[in-house]
Amino acid sequence: MAQPTRVIIIGAGPAGVRCAETLVAAGLRPTVVDENRRDGGQIYRRQPDNFTRPYTQLYGTEAARAQSLHESFDALRDRIDYHPHTLAWNIADQQVHVARDGQAGALPFDALVICAGATDRLMPVKGWQLAGTYSLGAAQIALKSQACAIGRQVVFMGTGPLLYLVASQYIKAGAQVAAVLDTSPLAGRLAALPKLLARPSVLINGMALVARIRRAGVRVLTGITPVEITGDQDAGVQGVVVRDARGVTHTFACDAVGMGYHLRPETQLADLAHCDFRFDAETRQWLPDVREDGRTSVPGVYLAGDGMRVLGADAAEVAGRLAAMAVLKDFGLPVAGDALQQLRAQQATMERFRQGLAQAFPWPAQQAAQLPDEAIVCRCEAITAGELRRVVCDMGAREANRAKAFSRVGMGRCQGRYCGHAGAEVIACAAGVPVEQVGRLRGQAPVKPLSIAVRQEKAA
Repeated sequence: MAQPTRVIIIGAGPAGVRCAETLVAAGLRPTVVDENRRDGGQIYRRQPDNFTRPYTQLYGTEAARAQSLHESFDALRDRIDYHPHTLAWNIADQQVHVARDGQAGALPFDALVICAGATDRLMPVKGWQLAGTYSLGAAQIALKSQACAIGRQVVFMGTGPLLYLVASQYIKAGAQVAAVLDTSPLAGRLAALPKLLARPSVLINGMALVARIRRAGVRVLTGITPVEITGDQDAGVQGVVVRDARGVTHTFACDAVGMGYHLRPETQLADLAHCDFRFDAETRQWLPDVREDGRTSVPGVYLAGDGMRVLGADAAEVAGRLAAMAVLKDFGLPVAGDALQQLRAQQATMERFRQGLAQAFPWPAQQAAQLPDEAIVCRCEAITAGELRRVVCDMGAREANRAKAFSRVGMGRCQGRYCGHAGAEVIACAAGVPVEQVGRLRGQAPVKPLSIAVRQEKAA
């Protein structure tokens, strides 16, 4: 097969940077398209040029890895075609359609590596539409890019390692954290220990993180059930009400809430590239059907990092290298066999750890069934759980896209990124069917909003 002359990487996070580095080392000059203004992705988001906070303060235990990634990308800058602050909004006809600064164009490719990363996976709760409710990722962005907290007194609620990481980052920055409220029971973590021990150092770091939060005097509750975020439209968030594992109600005063239940892969571009998907029963979501080393069902299209399966930043680096090697191998270029096998072994270890995290911090699907009718599911379109149940029971909308057509759920600015999974759980419960039968919201171009002032220019 002929050598690829046009390799495009979407995303300059851990997977994208290591993919580009591997391709450059093989003598190629890839094009890197990234929505952010600077490299690093969400996890290693760079601070603005006029900020001078040290890496240890900004990234904590991940400081060395973040610095290494940034330095690697800086060394690549003159050997790649870099398009920062550029939205890849569609994939069609062997081209990536992009937009930047009011200009739209199309970049043709021979090979495409999508390193789209992940966004917060959210479960609605009554009152989450109030001002002052943020995703965990948004809370991180505020701290890293604006050097500010999302509120004066913050409650963090949800489950998963990111919940504790962001809470600890806020404590270290001097913010007042009122409580950390975890929906996962402690027993689940104990049961998951055999899998979590696949990466003992990461497990120990996580346990130390929780211990530091407790030492700071922050109350940590596990096995809770969210009841309501209280407040009003004028003042915004004023408190959080939860029930603990014994059924006792607790109220925490706050003016901001950071929420998140692990992460969900950004799969819209893979969908537009016509990649096959499969239902993952373990995490109750549809994921791209990824073959060995990031290959997809579409020849010439590869996935890497959290955009295919959420394994974490270090695993994303491994996946980025593997995807680059798959590109090289598929186009007849040499690949070091020993390095390939070593990376595959690392990925297998990280996959076992991921399975442990899914067991220890499960997606709380039952909360969707318990949502009161007045609770908003889709914040973009203000669609309530009651309205969604009505289109299921009265109009027979038992499939995600049919429910979307009847109710507008998932039709707003985020295109279902933040309500799609919970909406599917509401539909499944109301219809009395397994959630996989509800299906998934189909990807639509543009994957994110474009200004009507965007003008088409000749393809690069």
